[in-house]
Amino acid sequence: MIYNILTIFPQFFDSPFSTGVLKKAQERGLIEIRVHDIRQFTSDKHRTVDDKPYGGGSGMVMKPEPLGDAIKATKLKEAKSLVMLTTPQGERFSDKIAKELSGFEQLVIICGRYEGVDERIRELYVDKEISIGDYVLSGGEYAASIIIDAVSRFIPGVLGNEASPYDDSFSEGLLEYPQYTRPEIYEGKYVPEILLSGNHKEIENWRKKESIKRTYSRRPDLLDRANLKVEDLEFIKETKKMNPPSFRVYIALVHYPVYNKDLKIITTAFTNLDVHDIGRAARTYGVRGFFLVHPVEEQRELVQRVLWHWIEGPGASYNPTRVEALSIVHIKSSLEETIEEIGQREGVKPKTVVTDARFRGNMVGYPELRKNIRKGEEPYLILFGTGWGIAEDVIESADYVLKPIEGPTDYNHLSVRGAAAIILDRLLWS
Repeated sequence: MIYNILTIFPQFFDSPFSTGVLKKAQERGLIEIRVHDIRQFTSDKHRTVDDKPYGGGSGMVMKPEPLGDAIKATKLKEAKSLVMLTTPQGERFSDKIAKELSGFEQLVIICGRYEGVDERIRELYVDKEISIGDYVLSGGEYAASIIIDAVSRFIPGVLGNEASPYDDSFSEGLLEYPQYTRPEIYEGKYVPEILLSGNHKEIENWRKKESIKRTYSRRPDLLDRANLKVEDLEFIKETKKMNPPSFRVYIALVHYPVYNKDLKIITTAFTNLDVHDIGRAARTYGVRGFFLVHPVEEQRELVQRVLWHWIEGPGASYNPTRVEALSIVHIKSSLEETIEEIGQREGVKPKTVVTDARFRGNMVGYPELRKNIRKGEEPYLILFGTGWGIAEDVIESADYVLKPIEGPTDYNHLSVRGAAAIILDRLLWS
């Protein structure tokens, strides 16, 4: 593998590749790292590589001529090559991408700087754009060194143990299992007996299960991409039973006060589908309680009869899983009663989160709210409105107003059942 790095700070790379695995790989001729100063491809006496952006704005932009000439001069026509730009706008770098890139004979890596590169370089020369994460760096040199290290690990012969890159975290979409070495006892902590047994099959099974458990507890989002067998999926189910969610989330379906299409305050009626479908979604995502809020006694009695049928009546034996879902449903006459009951259960008043399909100022996004919820430090009550949305005074009194659900189109008219399922998935799992 030949790496051609295009940079305005070639001295940056004096250290990263002069030690360890990459140094040995170069000495053995397994990889070759060539660092090129973009300034060498300029034509003016000042060796200018950047200029002010057209249209105004802060910062500088890397000029197209030096970069284009550098790419043309360093890209090997006879090799299987790929031109890569390091940029925050690129595809998120991963172990899978690193493995794919190791199949090329040459990588030309453009180290982005300033406000970025002239767009025409992207259009004319760049095959792939890569970001190493959602944070700001001084330049693409840091990203280039990370990419080269990760890619080189998949090149045969670079690592002493050929299996190493496939045993590490992310190789199968899972985090790596716990590692131990001598001594067997350290400050009262013992090495697991299974690792001392000499039974390699059992050790392999233990490691796989520990990888799954660690991934589930620390990065559950990775499980969707993991290479798992049927028995692994069964083990995940058992793991979930033994490790219930630590977050403290409740939801409420509000039937008053809500708007009609003319934005007048009304009271809506219970619907059977709302109760069943949102109840099942709530049970799936670990919600502690699902409250149905309605001020009309006749409506509360009606839904109580529906719940009795499925929890204690004929429906209980017909569909046991429905019993599980509807057992977390509670009926209240007002939001005040709902909040009071949650406060009694949790020992503290819950933070209220309003969902609304309309945009407004000071709304909270999913990543921020998800982070707060998953800390498990406070209980949360998420309010879903019926009709044409929850009344303004309820929204104004809430602790958070969640941003509306958005898809790839401008259509935004989901049923409350659909919206509830999407929101619970985004906040409590994805």
